[in-house]
Amino acid sequence: MKRTLFSPYLSPDGNQLRFSARVFETDANLKRDELLKKIRAELPSELGLAPEQFQLSGMLVLYNNLLQSLFQSQILSLGAVFGAILVMFIILFRSIKLALVAIAPNLIAAPMVLGLMGFLGIPLDIMTITIAAISIGIGVDNTIHYVLRFRDELPADGDYGNAMHRAHGAIGLALYYTTLTIALGFSIMTLSEFMPTIYFGLLTALAMTIALLANLMVLPILLKSFKPFGAQA
Repeated sequence: MKRTLFSPYLSPDGNQLRFSARVFETDANLKRDELLKKIRAELPSELGLAPEQFQLSGMLVLYNNLLQSLFQSQILSLGAVFGAILVMFIILFRSIKLALVAIAPNLIAAPMVLGLMGFLGIPLDIMTITIAAISIGIGVDNTIHYVLRFRDELPADGDYGNAMHRAHGAIGLALYYTTLTIALGFSIMTLSEFMPTIYFGLLTALAMTIALLANLMVLPILLKSFKPFGAQA
């Protein structure tokens, strides 16, 4: 009886007692961080325990710490990534003005997808938190291809509008078919029975589509408006 009822929960010297509680992780109303903060606040106020007299542990605490670190790293990493991309664009294009124009479309996809997740109540987890990085990577690749093609087409007549049409007819089609193929490939993940995998597939495909539209619609308008290659026609 002692080995079954007391040994797993009571230390040998009797100075420590362990309580086990089950939390339903599938509960839609579960807010892990708020729950843990409430427990830490009420143990001293309701039971009169000093903070050094208790310690919360278990998978719930570990998973919550993981999620909190993911949230912080997401913000810091996105800021660092956009800064690094801007520097790379300046080195590649050798123009601060063109680098700022080129990075603007890449600021659209990630916030839109993250905002949609918040609006629909889709939580950030180990699967969905990588979507922003993937959308940025695809978007930057499309941006470089389009800007370089636009730069090659512009000297033909010096007209930004005509260069835009020629760039769309050439590299635009390649970007469209490439992104469409990759998005359809990620959409296959919706056939999974694991909900985070379904979210990952759908949202990644959506992020790639938004990044493509930004590079084919917003980027040409910015190039034509700010004329980073010079004041041609």
